[in-house]
Amino acid sequence: MIQKKEEEKLIGSKDKREKERERRRRAIIRAAKRLIIDKGFKSVTVANIAKKVQISKGAVYLYFESKEEIYGQILVNDIKAFREKSVSLFDPGKTASEMLNDFVHCYVSFFYKERELFRILLNYMLYSEELGFSDEMNRSIIRETNETMSIVEMICRHGVEQGEFKPREEFRKVRNALWGMLDGVIALHLFIGRESTRYERIRSNVAAGLAVITEGLRKSE
Repeated sequence: MIQKKEEEKLIGSKDKREKERERRRRAIIRAAKRLIIDKGFKSVTVANIAKKVQISKGAVYLYFESKEEIYGQILVNDIKAFREKSVSLFDPGKTASEMLNDFVHCYVSFFYKERELFRILLNYMLYSEELGFSDEMNRSIIRETNETMSIVEMICRHGVEQGEFKPREEFRKVRNALWGMLDGVIALHLFIGRESTRYERIRSNVAAGLAVITEGLRKSE
């Protein structure tokens, strides 16, 4: 009986330590994201993050191996957040064209508000090796991104089933083309030009690109 109580006590202590560790990790990620939004991700240091969380610089390294790993986790978390938004866009009562329009609007709105996240994402796509993410972090980012963008393939297949789109062997290339168009237009306008017209320029260019893509997908009358 005494041994069982001791075991339960040890298990409880372990759970408590794990919860505290996870709480501290989340606090570091929140602080890093806040600093990135305020200062830009290239300007933020581990020392800045530690000061924001009110812990020592060394304590940060108990939870993350590097600043890059923190950035990677922010990226994974926010890609998940976008996926939760995008999955809810699938509505069988709408046409596939309408759902694709909803998706690109959601994508533009999300990254327009999360500009530094988009900058990290862009840098990851262009310079992934230089960022020094671990293999596990790279796999997590790729997995989360693929799962997020799979909503586009789901919408396209729905369009085929409803007779709106032409049948294709697979829609991965369509997904990648749409994704590339979105990121290209956002990258082109997000950090330059007048702020007052920036969102409209992105929105109108994305709408034009989507019109070309959906026209190519539709069945001929």
